[in-house]
Amino acid sequence: MLSFAPFPESSQRAARRWWAGLRLPGRQADEDEPLRAALFSADQMALHGKQLAARHVLSTVRVRDRLLARLAANEAVLVSVCELLAATVAAKLRITPAAEWLLDNFYLVEEEIRIARRHLPRGYSRELPRLAPGSVNTTSAGLPRVYDLALELISHGDGRVRRGTLSRFVAAYQSVQPLLLGELWAIPIMLRLALIENLRRVAARAAAGREERDRAASWADDMLAVAEKSPTD
Repeated sequence: MLSFAPFPESSQRAARRWWAGLRLPGRQADEDEPLRAALFSADQMALHGKQLAARHVLSTVRVRDRLLARLAANEAVLVSVCELLAATVAAKLRITPAAEWLLDNFYLVEEEIRIARRHLPRGYSRELPRLAPGSVNTTSAGLPRVYDLALELISHGDGRVRRGTLSRFVAAYQSVQPLLLGELWAIPIMLRLALIENLRRVAARAAAGREERDRAASWADDMLAVAEKSPTD
């Protein structure tokens, strides 16, 4: 289980300086929006499955396994965000309910990451059919087809996946383009990876918002200090 390092100083201004100086791993990638699209009913999700199958084109080019590296990067970001939140709480600064949930339940997230890593052997995803560029959005090009299906389920289900909706979605997709047995077996793993990916995006955006609020508060403190000492300035 993750153990957070104690906050080095007690003042709120020190907490703000520490927060602003910390850089999250892969910060550039964290500009991504959370996986959120139009909310689909079960019927709409089935139709979407057929539409995806009609658009998907498989690539014949073998590429390196990117999913395990992405899982490690997501874990690093989530750990950093929780360290930020722990420092904020230690400095007696307020955090949002969502941030509080993440901090309180991070042990559950850690467990899901361990399960995903255990059930995705190194090199396994390289054997899965991959999507060719141009048939999907740029972020899914070169990734396993079944992982893109998991991303679509998470995006259009607002992070919730019901068994009936999942079954209809997969059956509708296969009515146009069949999936391999290995892909069907990998669906639970890919859903877990997609949920971790989405949580990383949400957490990183929450951390960025916290950083911006703390920077604004620091500027306000500086302005008040100047106004008190040198009103004419």
